[in-house]
Amino acid sequence: MIDHLVYGAADLPRASAGIAELLGVTPTPGGSHVGRGTYNELLSLDGSTYLEIIGPDPAQPAPDGPRPFGVDELIDPALAAWCVRPLRPLDEVVAAAKAAGIDFGTVSAMSRRRPDGVLLEWELTLPQLDGPFGCALPFLIDWGSSAHPTDSLPRVARLTALDVVHPEPHLLQTTLDIIGLTDGCRVTGGAEPALRATIATPRGEVTLTS
Repeated sequence: MIDHLVYGAADLPRASAGIAELLGVTPTPGGSHVGRGTYNELLSLDGSTYLEIIGPDPAQPAPDGPRPFGVDELIDPALAAWCVRPLRPLDEVVAAAKAAGIDFGTVSAMSRRRPDGVLLEWELTLPQLDGPFGCALPFLIDWGSSAHPTDSLPRVARLTALDVVHPEPHLLQTTLDIIGLTDGCRVTGGAEPALRATIATPRGEVTLTS
């Protein structure tokens, strides 16, 4: 299933305020990704799906490499990536995809602590935004026995559609079949990889784009 959408920004407070104004709901503080130089705020999209607003963390020193999702280079906030939670172990999915010529990269461990002190730990593949699929290829996550971020979020909005655009839609659909994602998104053809999310909010339907 779709785990979350990533909305990247060079200025998190400003982006979060923009989301609050657009959707009519205020995101919840998430936490810092120690060593990655980022922090986030979250907003439920109903069920176990959420929107992550992420940006550079001024409380951390600059990381050795680029911050995730290219947030430093973003002029305007935008959908940067999307994440899927497979039913199979990540190593198994990654191996099956690699056999089909699709590279999800390696599986890494990450963690962050919520403002209430609860430690969240998970495994994930890193987004391959510079790869041939760009933002159309989801990254993968496994929360294991950890609490899920939506456990502590009020249900304030709902993802009604996610359009994933790529010049080779059939190849992208094959990739999603390997992951085991059977619903929740629509794969369409287009000149460049792109994402478009339609969200039902207290202010009506709102669209976020890459």
